[in-house]
Amino acid sequence: MKQGCIFCNIAHGIMESVTLFENLEFRVILDKFPAAKGHVLILPKEHIEDIYELDAETAGKIFALATIVAKAMREVLACEGLNVLQNNGEVAGQTVHHFHLHLIPRFEQDHINISWPIQELSDDDLETIGQAISKQI
Repeated sequence: MKQGCIFCNIAHGIMESVTLFENLEFRVILDKFPAAKGHVLILPKEHIEDIYELDAETAGKIFALATIVAKAMREVLACEGLNVLQNNGEVAGQTVHHFHLHLIPRFEQDHINISWPIQELSDDDLETIGQAISKQI
């Protein structure tokens, strides 16, 4: 637990939240500032800054939990779709530096816009970038 981290405080029950599920590793809550009705956050109890600090085992557990929560959300909210969102770094929209996964229920004409302009890259550019990243995996 990191002193002063709002999500550490929420994950450990120090600050109030509408908790949907909790175990030794995670707390699942309703987002207090939602993009849509029923917007959920999955918070690890361990302070993990971002995806770069996340180990593969914890990542797998988070996504496994996300699938269970998503199915419950679809059943209860009758949402027509779902965005799974996770931001890393301020330039990417991360405002709280404690890893968290957003599950945002989507409805026809909900006016939520998660999109970006398409960048055109040549096949050579794609190949060069792909090879460089592949070497690091």
